[in-house]
Amino acid sequence: MSAPAVLPWGLTRTVLRLHRTALIVWGVFVLASVGCLVWLTEVTADSVHATLAACRDDGPGLCGIGAWRDYSEPMGWISTFMYYSFWAVAAWAGGALTGRELESGTARLAWSQSVSPARWLTAKLALPAAALVLGGAVFVAVYRWAWSAHRDLRGDSLLFNDVFADHGPLVVSYGLCALMVGALIGLLLGRPLPALAISVAVMTVLNQFLEARRPDSLPASGFWSAHLTETAVVLTAAALACAAAFRVLRHRTV
Repeated sequence: MSAPAVLPWGLTRTVLRLHRTALIVWGVFVLASVGCLVWLTEVTADSVHATLAACRDDGPGLCGIGAWRDYSEPMGWISTFMYYSFWAVAAWAGGALTGRELESGTARLAWSQSVSPARWLTAKLALPAAALVLGGAVFVAVYRWAWSAHRDLRGDSLLFNDVFADHGPLVVSYGLCALMVGALIGLLLGRPLPALAISVAVMTVLNQFLEARRPDSLPASGFWSAHLTETAVVLTAAALACAAAFRVLRHRTV
């Protein structure tokens, strides 16, 4: 009876050691974003409301614009950076996760030490995928709470591209798709810099194509229909890229 197909701890530890910097950067980015959202919602918003109230008492003018921006602009930047973080994921996956290891020979060294190519790639994809899902789930939960807390201080809506994605699993699906596309292109090219550039370009084209097909208006049920439909499309692209990556790997190692 054969042993179950699980990832050896030694391989998992090696992947963690090789890519710990990227995983730490992602974790810090998520925690910093969540912390800023909480601070803006619980602290900054009250200060802005007090300033705006004082401005109303003083009569019409521009005195509250700066205070309003102290809340609205950081919220917008956090949302935007999280949404477009898939560019960084694609660049890292294509450049460092697979492309660099093929070019340097590190991958073949691992394969020669009783680690099958399929297990090697599984470990390479599973750990960052888990980090993306976990970090994205935490961010989405906090972002939805923060976004709805002080709507009088915001000028955006669900029609904004970043807000549309960050309200649910779509932002996570873009990260996963970028991971799989980057890994595939890194395996195809075996050179980190070209793989980095092409991975980012492919994800940009996919994102722009899907953004252009989002509805121009959203009542609540319409939002979830459009959001989940795009999520399904992006996850399908991710699954296809993942399957293609394993197929390419088999051809490279026969």
